[in-house]
Amino acid sequence: MNRRKVLKWLGLGGLVAAGGFMGTRALAGNRYYQGPVSDHFDGTAFFNPGGVEPRGFLDLMRWQFWEGRSKWPASFPSPFPSAKPEAHVSGADMRVTMVGHATLLIQVAGQNILTDPVWSDRVSPFSWAGPKRVSKPGIAFEDLPKIDLVLLSHNHYDHLDVVTLKRLKEAHDPLVVTPLGNDAIVKAAVPDMKVSAHDWSDGPGYGPFDITLEPAHHWSARGTGDRRHALWASFVLDTPAGRIYHVGDTGFHSGINYKAAAEKYGQFRLAILPFGAYEPRWFMEGQHQNPDEAVQGMKLANAQHVAGHHWATFQLTNEAIEEPRERLAEALVRHGVAAERFRPMLPGEMWDVPDQVYG
Repeated sequence: MNRRKVLKWLGLGGLVAAGGFMGTRALAGNRYYQGPVSDHFDGTAFFNPGGVEPRGFLDLMRWQFWEGRSKWPASFPSPFPSAKPEAHVSGADMRVTMVGHATLLIQVAGQNILTDPVWSDRVSPFSWAGPKRVSKPGIAFEDLPKIDLVLLSHNHYDHLDVVTLKRLKEAHDPLVVTPLGNDAIVKAAVPDMKVSAHDWSDGPGYGPFDITLEPAHHWSARGTGDRRHALWASFVLDTPAGRIYHVGDTGFHSGINYKAAAEKYGQFRLAILPFGAYEPRWFMEGQHQNPDEAVQGMKLANAQHVAGHHWATFQLTNEAIEEPRERLAEALVRHGVAAERFRPMLPGEMWDVPDQVYG
């Protein structure tokens, strides 16, 4: 096992956090959360009801050392200039700006919201190894408007970056809304950060809108012995300008979570959906949807528009850097969805989401 491959394996970041393959009970009890047993918590670990759990150590080794991986460029500049957002967006307007990977700025009803904020160069437990950014953030940190709220979907390193959270605390002091257990991780790194942790089907009111956490099909780990000790979730924002459905990471899981969202909420003006980091399918299918599944999810959830994310920033999996966009274009044609309704967003891209409703 050569040094380069060891470093690559150790630095997988959001997909297999160092030691994330270790057994759930490698350490006694749950280090982040203690609460009652439920249909997705067994008293020690969270799980996906009826779902597929992440694969184990031997499969991880098979993927890392016997599967081919496309070579990404060291730099992948965005065609969009670095965005300089307005202070706020109000009325019936809804604007989303891509920073990179799963980090987007949502501006709606006078509030500025960041999803899974990462401005660091690497997503890894190590500063010297792991997936490295190939495109600069689409908004310079210093050009952010006042951030009111952070939606933190789960604790993988490509979604929960404590270095960025520290910067946000110092510069903006936002409220962080996150699933159960992740509050312990955030508080350990940023003790005075405002954090509100919730279970699925729960959530806080915030200013002019309500936030509800809903299921996603994923998992969590940041190191040895904490596999699935913190919950993962999607978010529904019920705003005066329309509903927003934000999914940080998810497997398709036969579309059951998308169907449930549509049944519960009716429709969404905007969904923010991942469509990258999906190969090889035998390893990733349970936890990361591909472009075709993302389009199916859009239709099942009754989302009028989609901001696509989780691609072209950090190489986490095997597909080529532009493949997700190419396969998305094919999927949109296959499923009869107009291309302008599902944008594969790139850093710096700013989108004023239409309020048009499609039949």
